Amino acid sequence: MPQAANMRLVTGVDGPGPNAPAARREPIITVRGLTVGFGAQTVLDGLDLDVYRGEILGVVGGSGTGKSVLMRSILGLNRKRSGRVTVHGYDLDEVDSRVRHRIERAWGVLFQNGALFSSLTVKQNIQVPMREHMQLSDRLMDDLARLKIEMVGLQSDAADKFPAELSGGMVKRASLARALSLDPAIVFLDEPTSGLDPIGAGQFDQLIAKLRDTLGLTVFMVTHDLDSLLTVCDRVAVLSSGKVLTEGPLAQVLAFDHPWIQAYFHGARGRAALE
Repeated sequence: MPQAANMRLVTGVDGPGPNAPAARREPIITVRGLTVGFGAQTVLDGLDLDVYRGEILGVVGGSGTGKSVLMRSILGLNRKRSGRVTVHGYDLDEVDSRVRHRIERAWGVLFQNGALFSSLTVKQNIQVPMREHMQLSDRLMDDLARLKIEMVGLQSDAADKFPAELSGGMVKRASLARALSLDPAIVFLDEPTSGLDPIGAGQFDQLIAKLRDTLGLTVFMVTHDLDSLLTVCDRVAVLSSGKVLTEGPLAQVLAFDHPWIQAYFHGARGRAALE
């Protein structure tokens, strides 16, 4: 389904783009008072966050601060103790199964380490969402899978390879192709450049930016990669103590007076990336 049509199907309107003034920009995802825990441990504690349409939001924080938990909670994969998650203006706790299904079709997910099915080829992995959500002929699914493979910069012969035959960078791209299988409006990326060498990570960042600009995607990216934050993120949200410590353009975050932020961004590695 074309991107614009997909957005109208879910929202009914075409909202302001990423360059619109902040006061006029509407959030595509709204999180309010989100509390998530496991047993006696509380990971997210009354967290609030907005994600605006058409932006690339980078979510950072120290180890164990709940970055992946936040992403999985928005997706509904983690049970929350309290709070509200709204996507496209719909409260995910209030919608019926039909609307929920329609919303979920409008997002794609790249999990840590790709999470490809090892027994399926790249083409078959990309076709999994198509088989689950659409009724298409095998020939059309083959054509669409090849289109997604080309879109993420893989060679055509990657279609018939298994994940074990791919390099780390190819796995990331194949996983991204699967995330784009249903022409989503929102893409969730969990540590997309983790494990890649600097050149491969830079190329992947460029790919994300190009796809955002070409397809009008909204990107929610959990990352610890300073170069990604610097080169492709429109805003950065810093998690600490179960909440969003600060958020905004990188320059604004850099100016925030907090020990972790100063250590992370102004330490030796941070200074090298920002120079």
